[in-house]
Amino acid sequence: MNVRASNDRKSAARAPHGWFDALVAVLAGTLAMLVTAALGLWAAGAAGLPDGGFPRVVAAVVVMAAGGSVGLAGDAGSLVGAQAGLSVLPLSVTLAGALLIAHGFLRPLRHRAAAGVRELAGWAGRVAVLWAVVLVVLSLVARHTFTLPAENLTGDGTGDGTEDAFGDVLGDSARVGFRADIPLTVIIGLVWLAGVLLLALLVSRRAPLPPRLVRFQETVRPAASAMVALLLASVALGVVAGLVVMVVRGHPAQTLAVILLGLPNLVWLAFTVGLGASWEGKVQGPFGLPMPQVLDSVLRTPDLSTVNLRTLAAQDGRVWWLLVVAALLVLGAAFLMAVRSPARMRPWQHALHLAVALTLTVLLIGLTAAVSARYGLSLLGIGDLGGGLGGEVSLRPQLWTALGIAFLWGLVAGFLGALAASRVHRHHGEVPPQEET
Repeated sequence: MNVRASNDRKSAARAPHGWFDALVAVLAGTLAMLVTAALGLWAAGAAGLPDGGFPRVVAAVVVMAAGGSVGLAGDAGSLVGAQAGLSVLPLSVTLAGALLIAHGFLRPLRHRAAAGVRELAGWAGRVAVLWAVVLVVLSLVARHTFTLPAENLTGDGTGDGTEDAFGDVLGDSARVGFRADIPLTVIIGLVWLAGVLLLALLVSRRAPLPPRLVRFQETVRPAASAMVALLLASVALGVVAGLVVMVVRGHPAQTLAVILLGLPNLVWLAFTVGLGASWEGKVQGPFGLPMPQVLDSVLRTPDLSTVNLRTLAAQDGRVWWLLVVAALLVLGAAFLMAVRSPARMRPWQHALHLAVALTLTVLLIGLTAAVSARYGLSLLGIGDLGGGLGGEVSLRPQLWTALGIAFLWGLVAGFLGALAASRVHRHHGEVPPQEET
């Protein structure tokens, strides 16, 4: 044990990375998130926000993409209050930052056979400290109040006097704004970062692990890398589909906004629907989220609606292709996992590994792709004033059913993938042992 501890200290001492490498990783990820959010909001038409609000909205989107908390509030006069709530992850922005931060974290560790726990913890700690500073700065920027003229809320003044009376209640203007919660943003943002770094270590075949954890790489890494490949492949298919829609149907700005802000939200939801999972939600009022027309049609009902293959296919029969795409993605991931696993592993082990991995992946999608948004005005805190001033959007999975379906898909696909991989000459299927230092 003393020899091992001594070797760990020597390994940490000659580690080729430090604060500069951590700074590069964090800045690259932050810049990617800012650029993606800015371009997406620009395409959505937010560049002309009043009172210089555009850069602050960009910062707020990046905060939300890192899991941070941004609260909405408003004041529409002495008697009228604005009520708002928003819970959504712009996963395109999240994905851009996660990929670059993970790459920057792993880059100094390449070509290493093994790494001590202290070294990895120190390296992750440097990244975490700098990321916390970035979150604080972004949270300070992500706060703004917009002033809306009352005539924007009361119509054109050609009514029977009701609108004029409503304008008197509102006052000369209404104010709505947002503000990031700094402590909560830092805490959740660091948890988000820990998940990104841990997943990077699990997925990368070249990243070193502490000697005591090396034995787990044969079961964990092939399954984890296969799931990440599945998620990225689905996003790539979504980009292709979005570009086709942009060319065929027009609306390039709207389509680009969806791609840059929420494409993974849509394609990962579509993947779970293709597996047979169901979601429930509703869209009410003039407010909504960028989504395909078929999904908006299913959700825009007075009560909660169920989103699954059957209800979507009732609007457009082409939705059944989601089942085919989901099956191909899962079978491809199963084959990739089996090829990268040791050849001695049996088919039932592949099936079990993929079942667990796919269940955890669907759980992650369910937790990150859920949406809840509400906006409305209330008089003395009671009810909505109506007049099209309120809106609500919600979408959440029927989680336990989705997890059970994913587990069954994983069992079947994992077994079939193992049988297919058994016919492949797998030199790279064996995970090379790592030398202990």
